[in-house]
Amino acid sequence: MAKYLFQVSYTAEGIRTLLRDGGTKRRQVAEKLIKSIGGKVESYYYAFGETDIFIIFDAPDNASAAAASLVPSGVGVARVKTTVLLTPAEMDRAARKKVRYAPPTR
Repeated sequence: MAKYLFQVSYTAEGIRTLLRDGGTKRRQVAEKLIKSIGGKVESYYYAFGETDIFIIFDAPDNASAAAASLVPSGVGVARVKTTVLLTPAEMDRAARKKVRYAPPTR
């Protein structure tokens, strides 16, 4: 499975939901959402600042992670930024790949 990071920023509606339900229930909702796409939450943290929640999770593929990110945005409770995470071993494999590239000339 691949690993992903969701950076979630609540909308006003999302803040109202958080105030009503509490942080633990909102985490349970997120875990259920990610489980529904075949994934598993590794960590879930609330934060100060522009980003309200950081979620690291496993998902079967990019399409599954994208599907999970669309739901909160689609219902208007949050904006979700998704980042694909790579392990050090994956980065090692990427660094060893032979890539052909011609830089622009002036």
